[in-house]
Amino acid sequence: MSDTIEKIKCLIIGSGPAGYTAAIYAARADMKPVMYTGMQMGGQLTTTTEVDNFPGYAEGTDGTAMMEDLKKQAERFGTEVRFGLVTKVDLSEEVGGVHKIIVDESKEIEAETVIISTGATAKYLGLESEQRLIGGGVSACATCDGFFYKGQDVVVVGAGDTAAEEATYLANICNKVTMLVRKDFMRASKAMQHRVNKTENIEVLYNTEIDEVIGDNVVEGVRAINNQTKETTDISVTGVFIAIGHKPNSDLFKGVLDMDETGYLITKGKSTKTNLPGVFAAGDIQDKEYRQAVTAAGTGCMAALDAERYLGALE
Repeated sequence: MSDTIEKIKCLIIGSGPAGYTAAIYAARADMKPVMYTGMQMGGQLTTTTEVDNFPGYAEGTDGTAMMEDLKKQAERFGTEVRFGLVTKVDLSEEVGGVHKIIVDESKEIEAETVIISTGATAKYLGLESEQRLIGGGVSACATCDGFFYKGQDVVVVGAGDTAAEEATYLANICNKVTMLVRKDFMRASKAMQHRVNKTENIEVLYNTEIDEVIGDNVVEGVRAINNQTKETTDISVTGVFIAIGHKPNSDLFKGVLDMDETGYLITKGKSTKTNLPGVFAAGDIQDKEYRQAVTAAGTGCMAALDAERYLGALE
């Protein structure tokens, strides 16, 4: 452990759109925020090649470039951005209490307020070919990337409500959507199943999984395998959307902060307040409904304002 304990007003954990927006607002409020980026600086958006739906980028932008823009903006107002991983927390239950944080298992910090923006990680199948083509036709967000496949054929992998929603969303844009369902039934609600079945350009293949994503630099198709007959079929598509869920990056806060059964942090009402005073949650760590960069940024703004008001009430 370090010999000296650093004392700061506002600690931001995580560096996606929520974290950087919180930093911009906190810095402008003279809270002198310190951000620890986590191991993926910029968050999930750095795995996206093109961002076309974030306000202010008329011609679209690259995900990594956008995060760099947000970082520079946060630093312009005085945010100290540090590369590092928070490894332990001891959060106070007292109003005005000090939150103790350990970074990289060695550095000790005491923070008056903490903004958690650690996000959620999309679940993937784990295939080498899939991982290689993330950003080259493999995506985990139809709302983010569906536009680029207008008039084309795509595959959606998954059987729940999210997969059904992504398939029906893509069906309005794409020529054909093929859903690959691992079992002989869908887990989606009956209402969502009816929507899928009534959509003419959606085909559902049951007992079917991806054996390989075909393509060198971009997706050219998938090799699907029937897990009952072991028969393989090549399907020509340009996009593969994996819709098997997300895992919120909240393990650090288990048993400390209130969360739902899947690990998303629970915030109070329309605020970003957690169950502990001075601790706030923003972005995908507390949002399993929208999961968009712009909504994450909005909650980042809210968290900084909530933190500023919390400190103001202590004076």
